[in-house]
Amino acid sequence: MLDILLIIVVLLLIFGASKVRSAGSDLGAAVKGFRKGLRSPEPQPPAAPDAEFPEVVAERERRSGKPGA
Repeated sequence: MLDILLIIVVLLLIFGASKVRSAGSDLGAAVKGFRKGLRSPEPQPPAAPDAEFPEVVAERERRSGKPGA
């Protein structure tokens, strides 16, 4: 407990109370946003199609049995 108190005092002396307070609130907002993101994930955009290299197109046609699929 004494270690944490010492660290807080050193931070206050180096940066000042206003900077430490704003850094703490920024950190709190970041953690809150991270937790919110974990609870409700946003829908992911559809995956990009494969690059249209001739090898990719030929393999896709071979697998599906349909040309141009």
